[in-house]
Amino acid sequence: MLDVVALLLLGGVAGFINVLSAGGSMLTLPLLMFLGLPPQVANGTNRVAITLQSITAVGGFFRGGHGNLGVSFRLAVPAVLGSLLGAWVATWVSREIFEFVLVAAMIGASVFMVLPQPALDTRPLTPDRLGPVIYFAMFLIGLYGGFIQVGVGALFIVVLYRMLKIDLRQVNVLKVFIVLLYTLPALAIFAISDQVRWGMGLTLALGNICGAMVAVRVNMGHRGAQWIKWLTLVMVVAILVRLIWY
Repeated sequence: MLDVVALLLLGGVAGFINVLSAGGSMLTLPLLMFLGLPPQVANGTNRVAITLQSITAVGGFFRGGHGNLGVSFRLAVPAVLGSLLGAWVATWVSREIFEFVLVAAMIGASVFMVLPQPALDTRPLTPDRLGPVIYFAMFLIGLYGGFIQVGVGALFIVVLYRMLKIDLRQVNVLKVFIVLLYTLPALAIFAISDQVRWGMGLTLALGNICGAMVAVRVNMGHRGAQWIKWLTLVMVVAILVRLIWY
């Protein structure tokens, strides 16, 4: 029973964080490991929650009139290709390597979260602003996200906000759409490899969905999300200490 409560509560926090900022999987992936799942199985199971959370967020954004299907699909294609490769690698990599990557990713994402974001002169994103560099960056994000997902939102901020200079509200909209499209094939690969525990994944997903629904309503951009980042960092530090002694 306590496991179910933990999955629902932390899932809700993670769903809220994932939509508005980045770092939700830094909470849920270690939680699944602490509840007894092997790292690779926890990695696959976490994708159930990411998928359903993303469906919820995408639906909410589009019902609210936010979205750019043409650009979103263009950006998602290389991300999906990268995700297929990343997920395949994740299914056979050793436990030791995966845990090392997880700790390194959590530390790296935490450092990025405390760095100040520059104030940029943002403008709408149109297809003519996309090019080979952006598509390759999306492939790398998909590759990383397919492998582990932890901190992938920070990579989207680098590419979409810093490189393409679109506002952070629109970054959030594009991010959840692209994550949904590349997570679906990744989840399939993990499921085929028997690295998904559906009961725990669906329980976690219920919490994620609730958090995502709240986040869609308060999509607030960079300044309003600062307190979310600090809350995430406090929790991540505690988890990192536990992971190192795991």
